[in-house]
Amino acid sequence: MEEHKQRPLLGVIWMVVAGLCFVAVTALVKLNGPRIPAGEAAFLRYGLGLLFLLPLFKILRATTFTPRLWRLIAVRGFFHTFGVTLWFFAMTQISIAEVTAMNYLTPVFVTIAAAIFLKERLAFRRILAVCFALLGAMIILRPGFREVSIGHLAMLAVACMFCVSYLTAKMLADALPASVVVSMLSIAVTVGLAPLAYAVWIPPTAGEVGLLFLVACFATAGHYAMTLAFANAPLTVTQPVTFIQLIWAVSLGYFAFGEGIDLWVIFGGFVILSSITFITWREAVLKRGEITPGTNVPKV
Repeated sequence: MEEHKQRPLLGVIWMVVAGLCFVAVTALVKLNGPRIPAGEAAFLRYGLGLLFLLPLFKILRATTFTPRLWRLIAVRGFFHTFGVTLWFFAMTQISIAEVTAMNYLTPVFVTIAAAIFLKERLAFRRILAVCFALLGAMIILRPGFREVSIGHLAMLAVACMFCVSYLTAKMLADALPASVVVSMLSIAVTVGLAPLAYAVWIPPTAGEVGLLFLVACFATAGHYAMTLAFANAPLTVTQPVTFIQLIWAVSLGYFAFGEGIDLWVIFGGFVILSSITFITWREAVLKRGEITPGTNVPKV
């Protein structure tokens, strides 16, 4: 392993910064409120975020895309578009803590799908970890003990949508530089969101546009900080740090938005993240490729 990957403390610090950025994203979306429809809000976030791609324009022009790559880009863009839209919708329906905790489900679904579609070996211990993660989801939802709202169902759909997105990202990453993969996702999602935004368009105020631009800024900064974290420390070190993000989300929801503290949500999120951490550790031990993305991968 290269020397720049042997600084675990720095990796932890960058992951903490990434977590703060992603919590800021959820807070700003929550603050923006439900007046702007989810499809329009997502479109404005991604459209404004295209400004950050301008330095990569020459790289994109010089890249050769085969028909297969275009198909993968289209598939990823399609699923990511609806995943992002549902995420924005869920933020108006359930608490920040619930959204954050259920975000942890995506790597679990990726692990299952990778075994089914990419023929990854799913050993007994990984199966057990996946079962515990799904148990964590049931602890959060508690069907039969409370109402499972449309926001919860939306987040389950988000996890499925992003599962497909990450699997296609893996295939794209085998043929294209990471910067191109990320850039093409941003472009594809912006194009995909355009008709959804047009169908429900409400003229946004300057304040709403400003908040969504800040969402784009913090999401970009979070991506960058997370990349630096992964460059300086393995996932087995940075993965557990993401649980702090849930604590911040609970605190933010309580103090800033008057949301109640649900200890079952915190416990369920801890169970899911512990399972993901175990899966990640096993992948590292077996020196396998990293198919399951970090739980801190942002959805917006």
